[in-house]
Amino acid sequence: MSLVNRADDAGPRARLLSRSGIFRLKPIGSDEPETGGFQRSMGLWQLVALSLGGLVGAGVFSLAGVVANEDAGPGVLISFLIAIVASAAAALCYAEFAGMIPKSGSAYTYVYASLGEVVGWLVGWDLLLEYTAIVAVVAIAVSGYFSYILEQVGIDLPAWMLGAPGTGAGHKVDLFAALLCMLLAFVLSRGTKESARFETVLVVLKILIVAVVVVAGAFHISAGNYSPFLPYGIGGAVTGAATVFFAVYGYDAMSAAAEESREAKKLLPKAIVLSLGIAAVIYLLVCLVLLGMQNHRDIDVSSPFSSALASVGLAGLGTVVAVGGILGITTSAFANMLAVSRVWFAMSRDGLLPAYFARNHPRRHVPTRVIWPVGVGSALIAGLLPIREAAELTNIGILAAFTLVAIAVVVLRRTRPDQPRQFRTPLVPLVPAIGVAFSLWLISNLEWVTWLRFGAWMVVGLVLYGLFGYHRSVENRKATTR
Repeated sequence: MSLVNRADDAGPRARLLSRSGIFRLKPIGSDEPETGGFQRSMGLWQLVALSLGGLVGAGVFSLAGVVANEDAGPGVLISFLIAIVASAAAALCYAEFAGMIPKSGSAYTYVYASLGEVVGWLVGWDLLLEYTAIVAVVAIAVSGYFSYILEQVGIDLPAWMLGAPGTGAGHKVDLFAALLCMLLAFVLSRGTKESARFETVLVVLKILIVAVVVVAGAFHISAGNYSPFLPYGIGGAVTGAATVFFAVYGYDAMSAAAEESREAKKLLPKAIVLSLGIAAVIYLLVCLVLLGMQNHRDIDVSSPFSSALASVGLAGLGTVVAVGGILGITTSAFANMLAVSRVWFAMSRDGLLPAYFARNHPRRHVPTRVIWPVGVGSALIAGLLPIREAAELTNIGILAAFTLVAIAVVVLRRTRPDQPRQFRTPLVPLVPAIGVAFSLWLISNLEWVTWLRFGAWMVVGLVLYGLFGYHRSVENRKATTR
């Protein structure tokens, strides 16, 4: 008998730390009470498109250039390799959970069902901030490409609306980034089927544009641009890996929409593995071509690919890429906004947040009561923070969430070995251990201010859980009525 279970027979404090207290578990096989219902309209390739929407976005069109310029130089290739290895271990763990617990909420739901309510709450609370910040990062990247296009056609706009404070002379707000966040909230509020079509079309367009860039740029690679390969040392490449990790983590956003997919237990694991494989190839090719075309010191971090193409005499193609970047990067913001709205919905349905938010629109079957607050929150971050600060706001939480999911896979293998699994993570506990080790390594390379922000957000979350979630949770109400 575990210490947690033995505590059930002890005093009030011990019970608080037991399976009837803060470590109570969300039942794996239970059917959630319907509160409006989601439409199960997404098939395999729509799920893959949604995952690629999150995976192939700011990392390709923006962060690859930012990290190469500021942290890793050509060693950004190593940054992405490290991130992809850690992400692959994460993907295999997520695939097992997705085939076993096809419910909205992704990592929040998985951890709640295996490690306990308070741990699940912290993961969910963490993801609310992380996903919202990712939406903002991507919106800032889109704004950079939009500004590039305006410059190419000779349109000069007031400086106050072109960037967050501190990003340039006269900058007050990144108005384009903030407006994009609100536009995405509008599209997402239209309904699952309509927004999934929107996402799929943009993902296909994005991949076609990336293919054109890779092929065209391959003819203008200069080997000299790869030397020195690690101008900032291996430490710079590792720091870069921590920054770009979230860019190869989009399958998590897709798994949050489990209740909107057909045959979720069968299709979600396939979609996770397929999408990560496709994304890994794309990222490695992009890094090779981008750094081969232009020296890392000369990369324009606001529109890396467009500036690199212009530097080799392909300015016209650079403008096309900027247009494609606006459309393509948008899919990443869309996927993460969908994810945060589903996590928020799931937490509200479980009673950990107000039940007001656990209601879908009666006709569109999406949680509009959540979508619009997320749109406003991401718009504020996008409008007022530089892209680097916004990106660093996301990484520690994403890495922490994966660490717990990987641990949860091992725990559930021991506590629920007979639970049906459509997909089994190979080489358990080795694969989860590799993922945990990579994640903790990457976390250790983040700056202290990132830790400070994360810690403050977690403290606020614990206070809210103690004041509201612990007493109002569905599992607590079940226990008190027995």
